[in-house]
Amino acid sequence: MAVILPQRQRFPAIYATIRRMRILHTMLRVGDLQRSINFYTQVLGMQLLRTSENPEYKYTLAFVGYEANPAQTELELTYNWGVDHYEAGTAYGHIALGVEDVYAACAQIKATGGKVTREAGPVKGGNTLIAFVTDPDGYKIELIQRDA
Repeated sequence: MAVILPQRQRFPAIYATIRRMRILHTMLRVGDLQRSINFYTQVLGMQLLRTSENPEYKYTLAFVGYEANPAQTELELTYNWGVDHYEAGTAYGHIALGVEDVYAACAQIKATGGKVTREAGPVKGGNTLIAFVTDPDGYKIELIQRDA
């Protein structure tokens, strides 16, 4: 029987490079930038970290998150001028956020006008407590209860 070495032993130079890699941001195309900024900041409690506008290519970016890089991964909201909606397609799944109390998070999201699409409770076939909310553009966000 052949012995399969772990990635870091088979490719030490590559592993040395990739272990320093990290996810910086995820990008979502949005149809109404201010509506999306309001959702992520007012409903999910993120901060607007920075914005940039590119008139030549007709797009505006807004980066939101709980902290800026390198402390946390950011969410890039991209508004292409004049495009008011997108089809999510079948490849996109969801973004996941860790929360201390999924039930309290759902209550707060509802109280601030957010849409809970799967109420808090155990994942099917498991014990992890989850819920789902949907942002104004229809993107799904999973809330996963994590130990404080």
